[in-house]
Amino acid sequence: MPHTVAVLLLLPAGVVAGIIGTAGGITSLVAYPALLAAGIPPLTANVTNSVALLGSGLSSASRAAPELVGHGETIRRWVPLSVLFSLAGAVLLVVTPGQVFDRIVPFLVLAGSLILLLQPSITRWQEARGHEWRRPAVIGSLGAVTLYNGYFGAGSGILLIALLLFTREPVLHRANAMKNVILVAADLLPAVLFAVVGSVVWPAAISLGIGAVIGGLIGPSVARRVQHDVMRWLIACCGFVLAAWLLLRQE
Repeated sequence: MPHTVAVLLLLPAGVVAGIIGTAGGITSLVAYPALLAAGIPPLTANVTNSVALLGSGLSSASRAAPELVGHGETIRRWVPLSVLFSLAGAVLLVVTPGQVFDRIVPFLVLAGSLILLLQPSITRWQEARGHEWRRPAVIGSLGAVTLYNGYFGAGSGILLIALLLFTREPVLHRANAMKNVILVAADLLPAVLFAVVGSVVWPAAISLGIGAVIGGLIGPSVARRVQHDVMRWLIACCGFVLAAWLLLRQE
């Protein structure tokens, strides 16, 4: 059990994580290292993180209505698939060794960050050639992103934002709002699974979760006020930092 003082320090860490994550960045950039710093082992920290940050997703999704206008059909189609694949990823985490998949996590985060930075150029290239994403490609990409979200999750928001920008919504803060709604739906069942069969450190989860709810309410307002190009670079930089940290942690 982590020290009481360390657990209490997770409250402000949760606020920062909630703001960063729901404004378009990576919640786990702050939350996951904070749990490790509190003395929680890596796999337990991952499970605790998934349960704790559900609150920030719920609070940010509750403020997403203005950005979702015109995207009801996408939400209705994407949410069931996201729920299914995220649950599959969570089951995979519970029944398989974490070390195998963890080796590629930094590279997934790095790839998502690079794709996000290059998205405007790639979109212009697609439009110039009349290229459209076919339904199997969209479903396959969504399945891969949300499977990874259920398994580990760090950087899955960046990957989902990139997919939305390419296929459904070219405006970054609107794509970010759609991401918040889709992922909070996808995270519900994995959180229940982890709570039932996982080794959740509840004092840490509660402290981090309360902070994340507060940050999740603040984050959407930040996203609406930051210029798109600035926000794109901030999100990508968060991804680069997390990828580097995950790589260094493996050594």
